[in-house]
Amino acid sequence: MPETFREIRAARLAAEVGTIHKQAGLPFALCYPSPYAVGMSSLGFQTVYRTLNGLPDVSAERAFLPDDAAAARVAGEPLRTYESARAVGDFPVVAFSLAYELELAGLVDSLDLAGIPAFAEERAAETGRTFPLVVVGGPLTFSNPVPAAPYADVILLGEAEETLPALVDAVRERPERGALLAALAARPGFYVPSIHGEALPAIAKAADELLPARSQVRTPHTELADMFLIEPERGCHRGCTYCVMRRSTNGGMRLVAPDRVKALIPDDARRVGLVGAAVTDHPGLPEILRHIVDSGREVGISSLRADRLTDEIVGLLKRGGYRTLTTASDGASERMRDVIQRRTKERHLLAAAALCRAHQMTQLKLYMMLGLPGETDADIDELARFSLELARVAPRVALGIAPFVAKRNTPLDGAPFEPIASIDAKLARLRAALKGRVEIRPTSPKWAWVEYRLAQGGMAAGRAAARAARAGGRFADWKAAFADVPPPAVAPVQPPSTAMASISIKAPLGRPAA
Repeated sequence: MPETFREIRAARLAAEVGTIHKQAGLPFALCYPSPYAVGMSSLGFQTVYRTLNGLPDVSAERAFLPDDAAAARVAGEPLRTYESARAVGDFPVVAFSLAYELELAGLVDSLDLAGIPAFAEERAAETGRTFPLVVVGGPLTFSNPVPAAPYADVILLGEAEETLPALVDAVRERPERGALLAALAARPGFYVPSIHGEALPAIAKAADELLPARSQVRTPHTELADMFLIEPERGCHRGCTYCVMRRSTNGGMRLVAPDRVKALIPDDARRVGLVGAAVTDHPGLPEILRHIVDSGREVGISSLRADRLTDEIVGLLKRGGYRTLTTASDGASERMRDVIQRRTKERHLLAAAALCRAHQMTQLKLYMMLGLPGETDADIDELARFSLELARVAPRVALGIAPFVAKRNTPLDGAPFEPIASIDAKLARLRAALKGRVEIRPTSPKWAWVEYRLAQGGMAAGRAAARAARAGGRFADWKAAFADVPPPAVAPVQPPSTAMASISIKAPLGRPAA
């Protein structure tokens, strides 16, 4: 097994298809604050890599959080790029892609390993040395990027296909840091924390002709081994009240024509992943799937909506290698799904279970949330009853359960986090009712609480990430780091019988309420 960075890098690069090796006058270190296997599964990260390398006299080299960041800290191994093994701290621009809140710890680790002072104010205060421009972007910016603000010189909000070239132009035109940040702060889509504070400008929306995002590099060293990823649509036309990617975000759902999707799939790609918030809502999905599976390729879809599944679609998925049919209900009961404006009904899930059996798949996996505002034990009992009903139809049923975390820029912004003990009690109640006849795969309520504190927090919560990461990154370290950070303000919630009108919505960080 490779042990040193040089050996790991050589093995991974040798297995890649599509790697770009380019030298240019303006090099970017493009960093992902999680290990390689996670970063190379990110479609946005790959799109930024291609976009930057496609600009004149600009290059981008990738860097990733080491698989064992703690060991790298102890060894004093500097963070290096894959393409040239150059130290990240030597680049003029270091750009991070953040997908979700807990990756803030990885951002801190990455900056520390690169020898770059983690806080922007520390970099500005140190005279006699010029540090790289630290840029942050990624999916997290659609919700609440403010916890990342203490670390960033500038944050690109929303879709980056057009803001990246604008950033490059600004860096070239204004080499002096203060003038650069002032110029960027005046442009749409750029959040400069030293100037804006915690008030966020509007997020950016890329022109439709720049879609779709797609993979540049394929590698076997990810969970999506050697899979070519492409988005047949961006955004969503639905109104689920817990979701950032809803119809009010950047104009809702934007479709890519099936012919364009098909034309962009490389001939040698044997596995194709269709990525988006609402792929099964694309009217051309059967055509795209037929094209993929008729050529003998495997296929994957990031989001299957139970109310859109048909015999044709599930049959094509089976031909494309599916063994488990995965969808979501999100609410524990039909009542809770009505409250959060999720369209999925029991009849849709029962039909999905029947399709799973008809096409000889081995398992139906169902994702959902516990701890939504107004949820009671009666909703948990309904989930147990209905799960057993599904188990009589599908070959096997597994429940992927995550605690509800309220996100900024959604109607449920400000909803409280259910106490960890209460979530644990609901999981125990569910296990007792199912008696092993349905598999339960819960995510940690403790780490969901950390995610909640960051998702609903500001700069003070973001600074806590540095204390937690440097102390070891355990839950106890996060809990201690948040000890002197005021808890998020909670919006009052009335009984759910009055549906969504019962929830008092607060405007998220300078934006109008959704």
